[in-house]
Amino acid sequence: MIKLLKIEFKKILTYKIFWLLVGLYFVFLAAGLLMAEFMVNNMVDNMNRHSPIPFPHVAIYFFPWVWQNITFFATIRYVLIFPAIVIIILVTNEYTFKTIRQNMINGMSKAEFLLSKLLLILLISLVMTILLAIGTLIIGVAHTSGITLSLILQKSSFIWGFFVTMFCIQVFALFFGFMLRNTGLAIALFTLWVFIAEPILYHLLKAPFVFKNDISTYLPVNSILRVTEYPAIPVLKQVMGFTLQDSVGLLTCCIPLLYAMAMIGGVYWVLVKKDL
Repeated sequence: MIKLLKIEFKKILTYKIFWLLVGLYFVFLAAGLLMAEFMVNNMVDNMNRHSPIPFPHVAIYFFPWVWQNITFFATIRYVLIFPAIVIIILVTNEYTFKTIRQNMINGMSKAEFLLSKLLLILLISLVMTILLAIGTLIIGVAHTSGITLSLILQKSSFIWGFFVTMFCIQVFALFFGFMLRNTGLAIALFTLWVFIAEPILYHLLKAPFVFKNDISTYLPVNSILRVTEYPAIPVLKQVMGFTLQDSVGLLTCCIPLLYAMAMIGGVYWVLVKKDL
């Protein structure tokens, strides 16, 4: 496994686009997290203009709810698109520059080639989870008084939900990359599905005039986003009637992981059956 990761690192070490997209991801993530409380309170101010009962401003950076709030804002579609595009580019470049053939000539099996990409995805997900956890701890400590270890750990399961989300969205991107093999086409169709096609399908399936069902919650990208569905903001429950999460549920994580396993199986089948 270490050998496979070393091969992947050699490919990305001098690849400027990879580091640019990773840098953009962290810039957008940091900006979003720092602006999150301001944006939420701006929404509260707008609601207060039309409500006879004023709603107080909310604080989202204190323990234990900071885990849920940070992971929610870190897993919105517009932020997750960056690591997904990174994976698509890395996969499609293997076909564009024929490096996949060179790896096969050098003795790497197709299973090992796929495993090398999955190990890279796993490592990226783990590193980003660790960095987010460190950042969340710093933010939480800075905004919480009377801190205890039990208070800090109380909602920390949401950070593992972030890991599941990050891993699954990258596997979904891996699937598009291997199936389409063309960078522009794969990015275009992946973006189209994430931002347009699946949201439209979600609302169509959810619409009461079709038939009452819960199918929409099991769509691939939506199942990934549902791992951390809402931030822990009381006004969402009071005004909009949302049921706020208490923790990251096992079933909620299992659905996107099952999708990920199916996609990995599909990619392996394509690798075995199709010519390189």
